[in-house]
Order: sequence, then structure tokens, then C-alpha cells
Amino acid sequence: MSRFFATGSDSESETSSEEEQIAKPTATFTFSDDEEDTKRVVRSAKEKRYEELTNLIKQIRNFKKIKDMSSMLNSFEDLMRAYQKAQPVINKEENGQTPKFYLRCLVEVEDFINEMWEDREGRKNMSKNNSKSLASLRQKLRKYNKDFEEDITKFRENPDFGDEEEEQPKEVEDDSEDEVPGPPSFHKRIISEGSGPESKPSKIVPDDEGSDDDSIDWGTGSESSSESSDDEGQYQSIRERFLKKTTDREEEEKKEKKKERKEKERKKKKDEEEDGEGEWETVKGGVAIPSEKPKMFAKDAEIDMNLVLKKLSEIVAARGKKRTDRREQIELLHELASVADAHHLGPAISTKIRLAIISSIFDYNPKVSDAMKPEYWSKLLDRISEALDLLLATGDIVIGENITEETEVFDKAPYRVRGCVLTIVERLDEEFTKLLKECDPHSNEYVQRLTDEKRVCAIVDKVQSFLEKQGNPSDLCRIYLRKVEHLYYKFDPLVIKQRKGELDATLTTSIQIMDKLCKYIYDKDVTDRLRTRAILAHVYHHALHDNWFQARDLILMSHLQESIQHSDPSTQILYNRTMAHLGLCAFRHANIKDAHNCLVDLMMTGKTKELLAQGLMPQRQHERSKEQEKVEKQRQMPFHMHINLELIECVYLVSAMLIEIPYMAAHEFDARRRMISKTFYQQLRSSERQSLVGPPESMREHVVAASKAMRNGNWAACADYIINDKMSAKVWDLFYEADKVRSMLIRLIKEESLRTYLFTYSHVYASISMVTLGKMFQLEKPVVHSIISKMIINEELMASLDDPSQTVVMHRSEPSRLQSLALQLADKVNNLVDSNERIFEMKQGSFFLRGGNQGTFRQNYSRPGQDWGRNRREREQTRPY
Repeated sequence: MSRFFATGSDSESETSSEEEQIAKPTATFTFSDDEEDTKRVVRSAKEKRYEELTNLIKQIRNFKKIKDMSSMLNSFEDLMRAYQKAQPVINKEENGQTPKFYLRCLVEVEDFINEMWEDREGRKNMSKNNSKSLASLRQKLRKYNKDFEEDITKFRENPDFGDEEEEQPKEVEDDSEDEVPGPPSFHKRIISEGSGPESKPSKIVPDDEGSDDDSIDWGTGSESSSESSDDEGQYQSIRERFLKKTTDREEEEKKEKKKERKEKERKKKKDEEEDGEGEWETVKGGVAIPSEKPKMFAKDAEIDMNLVLKKLSEIVAARGKKRTDRREQIELLHELASVADAHHLGPAISTKIRLAIISSIFDYNPKVSDAMKPEYWSKLLDRISEALDLLLATGDIVIGENITEETEVFDKAPYRVRGCVLTIVERLDEEFTKLLKECDPHSNEYVQRLTDEKRVCAIVDKVQSFLEKQGNPSDLCRIYLRKVEHLYYKFDPLVIKQRKGELDATLTTSIQIMDKLCKYIYDKDVTDRLRTRAILAHVYHHALHDNWFQARDLILMSHLQESIQHSDPSTQILYNRTMAHLGLCAFRHANIKDAHNCLVDLMMTGKTKELLAQGLMPQRQHERSKEQEKVEKQRQMPFHMHINLELIECVYLVSAMLIEIPYMAAHEFDARRRMISKTFYQQLRSSERQSLVGPPESMREHVVAASKAMRNGNWAACADYIINDKMSAKVWDLFYEADKVRSMLIRLIKEESLRTYLFTYSHVYASISMVTLGKMFQLEKPVVHSIISKMIINEELMASLDDPSQTVVMHRSEPSRLQSLALQLADKVNNLVDSNERIFEMKQGSFFLRGGNQGTFRQNYSRPGQDWGRNRREREQTRPY
């Protein structure tokens, strides 16, 4: 019995052992040799939950590597649910603190999502499912991380802190493989208290923390080997007698198993690396970039001109072929250029290679409609500048498209190289426009990209210098027009200062440069398109600098209004832009009718934004197809070339107000009154239909309110509505000399208000003093005299001037309101009679024509009831009115 029961005579020990046996379930043990092979692993709740979390974190990291956002979203949702399940265990084991490995995962996912979201180009290339999943994951992560905001902030400040705690799940996972078999009540876990060769004795900690059993130290090393089976007095209960002891032999076996596992993993990694599958390679454009650059020539090869040309033809021949790496091709050409420069093979070879590099960079982008990448754009500018500097430095190089490859000369001057510098510049200009359209116009990126225009203009000047040496008129016209299109829309304040006499007259301004370039195109160009665009750009530039008469005469002499509808869309857009600025120029010069005539065609359609290529308007009848929308977006102008649409609309409405309101007052009872401005009339009528009209807020409401005030002859209220702080900030301050424009507007409002007042209230007065009119409208006496004289001469006002008394004597020849209505009724009755007589004559003529063929009709096509119907119609026609 002493073998199976612990020694001891005290009754307390026996009763305590019996209580333990009753409290905890018993287990049946089978002592066999295969006990180690069939281990029963019992894990705690903490291990289970932590293992589930770590597995999900591994999945998320794997999906992050391959950028599978859909699977990553699903795994993250599973991770949130798993963490919710593990919350009781974390509150118990970690005292409510979030585990470090979980915080690390949240931080990694957040950084990855932010990086993916900022990569706009990468988001465009994503599939629809991945893009949608990325947006959902970003939203859920931001919402979820708010609960861990403080912990994440601390973790970001010190991410290395707590790495030991983070490794805890791994240690638990490793130790779980070597746990002691048995039921949960007998299960105990070994936790090492130290590391290194001289570790302290380990403790056996029972999983059930509520048990009152004291922890017993199990010896390691020599202590465990010296124990014998006779030392049974150290056991306090029967349960501890049957527990398996950890010996040196078992620990050595564990270490050996771990070493074997590590060696297997190392061998596996080596095998994968040998097979070429162990390392990740950076991939761009679907082709893996080799880590080593391909060798250009053999080591012992003698590099000469023929060898370089042969290699160049090999590289160029691969262009456009399937599976050709464009990036590698550009690198090969760069290396070939460095080899040619190192061996001094001549400027012709260097020029030929650089032209090939430029063509390769242009071809790098697979889609023609898409913009070039910024890094390749900067490379392109550098290569073109280098090629042009080389051409200008070497004067005896001839480049042309008419030179064939057989007639090229590289070894002696004059050199002949096949190529076209002009085509390169035109393509460069198109790429620059596409780059500007791709950027957000309200961002710093657009401003930064716009600074490259200086380099583009410098390249255009270099090509101009080179082509002027060649002396080809058609090429010169093309490069001059390219320079004109970079210059025509830019305002030069030196022109205004030179006109005022503040600067020397010999100073060259943009007006002189435009005159020189455009006149050369007028003289030498043989195509209508270049000449048309040059005229429009010239007119635009004159109008921009307030040269109203030069711009007006040039546009009238060109007769472009008659043939512009047959031009290409880009030229029509330039025409619309020119007419808009011509109208603004006329308005600044107080030519209100000319301004209205220039702007009326733009504003009547209601599609000003589309006509100026500054955006697309939604269509009501039918939607655009994707191809149509793509083509129209390519025609749009860059943002820095836009004309303010509100400025154009305000100038048009104010011009229409100054013309329409006096006309409406003069022809108030005229039945045949015509509308001068349909848009303005619609705005006025819509305001009149409103039952409650509040104070004006928008620009249109200000103009409508001013129109109503002018109609009543109240010029001061009209001027206040048109010129105030809000309108100045929106519209008038956009002009170069805003104060002059405002003073001109006040003068015009006074004059037109006087004319409106005379038209409206002339039947009330028998005579009126011009001095009184001058005081009412704050106009000088000569101005009042001039306005009234013009009205009398044009038969707009039936009156006469009495110079001694300085009064206007009304002749009362204007009809009263009742007489005007009677005249309108008489006109309408006369119109009705005329129309009835015309209809009667038409029907009578058709009756005689039909009567002549009546017999034939009856003979061939007569049917029952047909004659009756014809006779009825004839009777109706002959019935007197």
C-alpha cells in the first residue's frame, strides 16, 4: 500500500487527499510503450484565442503582399470577430491591455491602406472589386481604430517596446507541442523563467488558478537523475504520483526536434532560392526587371561606328514587338549613348542615338491618350535639350524626314541624319498639355508641372534657331505657330506701360514678337489652317492688350465668320475664345453694342463652357458614349488658359441691359417689338413671375435688380446694384484697370437711364429743362444736350430744343396708352385679314388644278363613297367667308 499511497500518519493528510479526489475527476492511465506517440494536447482558452488571432494576422500579411484587397477585407472582418471573442481572455490575462502583436497588425494595415489610397495611378489600374474593397476596408479600419487610438499612438512612439510580449503567442504555440498528456484537471504547463545554459529550475503552474495546491519544484539536470522511486514521502497527493517528470533526456529530445525543424526550413529555403523561386523581383509593365544589366558588347570587341550602328538597329528593331521591355530598351539606348560618347564616334552618331532615345521615351506609355509619367517626362526634357544643344553646337548636321537610311552620313561633314526635330517638339507640346490636364488644377502639383513650360518654350526657341539655319518656309511656319500658341494668351503689362509712354518705344514686347511671327505665317504659309490659327491668335493677343481697333479690323478683313464652321474643332474652339476676348475688349472701350454682338452667339446656346472647351455640360436628350466623352475631354483647354465664365456672362448681361431697357421703354406698346437678347429677356421675365423677390445674391440677380431700377429711371440704385463690393470681388476686379471700367460703367448707366426716363415719361411733360435733367442724373449740360439731340435726330423723341430757355419742348405726337392699344388691335386685325386672304387664294388654286384632272381620277381610282367625299370638300372650299 505504501507504493500507491503517500506516507504519513496524520489524519488531516488523508482527509485532504480524499477531498481532492472527490473535487476533481479521476483519470484512467494506461502505461504502455506508445504513450509518447499518442499524446493528448490540452490547451488553455488563451492559447486557442491567440492562435486564431495569429493565423488571421498571417493571412492578412500574405494578402497584403499580393495586394488582394477583397480577401484582405474578409480576413480583417474575421479578425475583428475573433478579437471580440478573445476579449474576455484578454481582460483576464492581459488586464484589459491590447496585445502588442495585435496593435502591430493594426498599424501595419493602416499604413498599407494609406499608401494604397495615396497611389492614385495604382488605384486607377485596380480591378473594380479590389477598388471597392479598398474603400470599404479603409472606412472600416478608420472606424475600428478609433477604439485603439491611444494604444496605437503609444505604439507608434515606441514600436520596439513590448517585443518580448509579442513573442508570447509563438512561445505558447511551441510549448503546446510538448505538453503533458492528461485530462484538464491534471494538466500543468511548464513556463521557463530564464534563458541561457544556466537556467533556474522551472515551475509547474496548474491551469486551474482556483486550486489551493502549492506549486512543486521539479528538479532538472543532476537533481532529477538522483531521484529514486523510494522517495515517495515528498508527494502530498496521489495525483502527483502519476504525473510524468521532465528529465534531461526529454529536454534534449525537444531541442533536437527543434533543431531538425530549423534545418529542414533552411534546406527548403535554399532549394527554393536555387530553383529561382525564393526571392521576389520588382515587376513593371508585366516584365521582371533583371538585377544585372545586359552586356552591350563583348569584352574583346573593338568598338567602332559600324558596330554601334548595328547594335542601334538591333535595339530599334525590337520596338513595338510583343514582350519587348520598353524600360530595358531605354536603358540599353542610354548605355549605347555613353559608349559612343566614350569612344568619340562623332556628333552624328550621338544625335542618331539620342533621337532613338527620345522616340523610345515617347513610346514607353502604351496608351496614347494617357499622360506620361513625371519621371519619364523629366528624362524626355533632358534628352531633347541635349540633342538640340548638340545640333546647335555642330553647324554641319542636316536632319530631315526625306533623308533615307541609305543616304545617311556619319563619318564626315556635312553629316546627314534621318529624323525630324519639328515633330519631336510638336509631340512634346502635346504631352505637356496632357500632363497638365491629368493634374488637379487646384493642387500644388499643377503649379509645379506648369513651371516646366519655361523649359518647353526654351526647347521651342532652340528648334526655331536650328530651323532658321535650315531655311525651310513650311517648317518655319509650323514652329512659329507653335511659339505663337505659347504666347498669345499671356498678358504682358509692358505693352500697356509702353502705350502710356512709361517705357522706351524701342523695347521689344510681346506685341512686336506676335506681329513678326504672324506676318511671316500670313506671307509664307500655303495651308489655310496655320494662317487661320495665326489670325485668331493675333486678334486674341490684341484684344487682351486693349488694342480694340487693330483686333476689330483684323477679324473683319479675314472674313473668318463666314468659313469658320468648316474648320477643325480645335480651330473653332480658338475662334470662340477669340470672340469672347474681343467682346471683353469692346466692353472695356465702352462699345456696348459691339461687345453684345461678339458675345451673343456664345451665350445664346447656354453651352458656353463647352464652346470654350473648359468643361462638359450634362446632356438632357441623350448621354454621350465613352468614346465621345474621351474625344471631347482630349479637346479641353488646360486650366491656366481658361477664361472666367462668370465674367463673360456678367459683361454680356450688363451690355444687354444697357441696350434692351431703353429699347423696351421706347417700344412699350409696339406689337412688332423684337427681342435683342433672348437670355437677358428670359432672366427678366422669370424674375417678374416670382411672387416674392428678395435682395439680390447672385450676379444674375444683381443685373436683374439693376434693370428694374433703370426702367424706373433710378440711375443711383442701378449703379449700386451693378457696382458694389460683392460684384467687384466676383467680376470687376478681374479686369486689368478695374477703376477705369467702373467709372465707365457709371457714366453709361447715367446716360442710358436718362434715355429710358425720357422714353417713359415724355408724354407727361409739355417741356422739361435740360439743367434739371443734368441735376437728376448728375450729368454735365453738354452731355445732356448731346443725348437729347441724338434722340431727336433719330426720331426716337418727338420734341424740339429751345436754346434760349435751355428746355426740351415736347410735341405730344406720341399716342396715349389707349391710342397705342387701339393701334395694336388694328395691326392684328389687318394681319389676320391678310393671312385669311392668302389661305383662300391657295385653296382656290388647288381646287382648279384638281378639277382639271377629275375625270381621269374618277376613271382610274373611283371607289364607293369617294365622289361624295370629294364633293363635300369642294363645297366647303367654295363656301364664302
